[in-house]
Amino acid sequence: MKAIIAMTLGAAALMLAPLPESASSAAGGSVVPARRCADLTELTLPGSDLQISKAEEISPAAPGTARISASAPPLSVAMPAYCRIEGSFERRTGVGGKPYALNFALALPDDWNGRFLFQGGGGLNGTVNPPFGSQAAGDTPALARGFAVVSTDSGHKGAGFDATFMEDQLAVLNFAQGSVGKVTHLAKQIIVAYYGRPPRYSYFDGCSTGGREAMLGAQRYPEDFDGIIAGAPAMETGRSNIALKWAAAAYNRAAPMDASGKPLPAQLLSKSDKNLLTSRLLSDCDALDGQKDGLIFNFGACRFDPAELKCNGPKTEICLSPAQVDAVRTAFAGPHTGGGVQVYPPFPYDAGIGAEGGGIPGLLNGPTVPVGGPNIAKTMDVDAAVAADRANGVQDLVDTADWTNLSAFFGHGGKILFYHGLSDPWFSALQTLKYYQSMTAANGGAEAVRASSRIFMVPGMGHCQGGPVTLDRFDLLGAVVDWTESGKAPDRVVATGSSLSGQSRPLCAWPAHAQYAGPGDPSRAASYVCHE
Repeated sequence: MKAIIAMTLGAAALMLAPLPESASSAAGGSVVPARRCADLTELTLPGSDLQISKAEEISPAAPGTARISASAPPLSVAMPAYCRIEGSFERRTGVGGKPYALNFALALPDDWNGRFLFQGGGGLNGTVNPPFGSQAAGDTPALARGFAVVSTDSGHKGAGFDATFMEDQLAVLNFAQGSVGKVTHLAKQIIVAYYGRPPRYSYFDGCSTGGREAMLGAQRYPEDFDGIIAGAPAMETGRSNIALKWAAAAYNRAAPMDASGKPLPAQLLSKSDKNLLTSRLLSDCDALDGQKDGLIFNFGACRFDPAELKCNGPKTEICLSPAQVDAVRTAFAGPHTGGGVQVYPPFPYDAGIGAEGGGIPGLLNGPTVPVGGPNIAKTMDVDAAVAADRANGVQDLVDTADWTNLSAFFGHGGKILFYHGLSDPWFSALQTLKYYQSMTAANGGAEAVRASSRIFMVPGMGHCQGGPVTLDRFDLLGAVVDWTESGKAPDRVVATGSSLSGQSRPLCAWPAHAQYAGPGDPSRAASYVCHE
């Protein structure tokens, strides 16, 4: 099969002039380009309407100068010289006369390491992000390591959560599934044309929508990828939105009202109330991993219940009213039908649930629904919401939570790593764990699946990154490469983060957790063992 794929991809190179001997005979190690970057604007591929609008040589960048976006801090590592191309294919006129295309950007380093990485998107896509491959890559993006990296808008244009593209059938199909396979195949053909050989290994790395797309890589395109990293996957957005609306209704019922009777959920819990909840949570659960450091690694043993803080009399600064307790318990417990069936898993009680400031606020601040605007309802018909979700054909296309048969992906040696922040207020980490457990049961059990997949829970981390106390910088990219290419399974991955400067901890593959072993320095990962 791989030989057939290589022959198919190799046909693309024939559309240019003959390859130099030095490129065509290269084997192993780094690979230098066989073509000039500028020549790629003239590239044509059999059966494709590919149009490369820009092919630009990017000079090397010193540490502290390159950025993955205008708002991001500068990267601490040097970036290599590379050819950055922008292009499109499947250009067409869609519903309402609106133009559509699969737009992409591809970074081709001058000193290529023979690896390819698909960089996942976010939200509802619609934007082509810079192809650096920095998610879950520690301090060194994939491009800085010598990977060829592609990114895409998944077939439509729009910012953030602009859902207007969903009136167009093909745009929906590309967003839901198709773009992953189509862009992968096209990018590999361009790589062959530029370097004179296909990638030796192919990877996917994404979080949120990118995490769902990563799961698609293993589920729908099992032969296209060798190693995959799926972070906080937006795998079941219909159900997760039900959970957030359920939580919003719980907060609205208990919140004070304005003069018109509109609930003010932001006033349900004062800052001191949220601090009280977090402090009691840490008092109950922080030391379960052997160290009081503001991080709850042994989350499975945490039995915190907000009812511990219920006032016996009037509300004071050291207790919560019964209405406040009920609202928090209901919100975190997750929605259930009238018959008691759990619709979406609970949200974990974790140290970052009161997070404020930049990024996505923690769940204690009131749930935010990415799509649909503010919710002021005080009640919710969960059964009706579930029925509507089942009737939504788009959700069926997008959902990756029910597909667990990865026999082909695992069968050719594919590896997949999952990770999820325990303080994520949009997608419960327990949903990703639920999928991992279902996938394990469907693929031969824990011992068999551990040979191909691991899942890591990140204490204090919100959605994909950030949190008031967390270690959200870790190199799962290096881990999946070592596992895929050298057979080194990642039992633990060292994590650091700006909120705990100078400290490190191991993230342990579930069901293990980081446990302080003593008597070493508790601020260093070397002082912790992975304990079940």
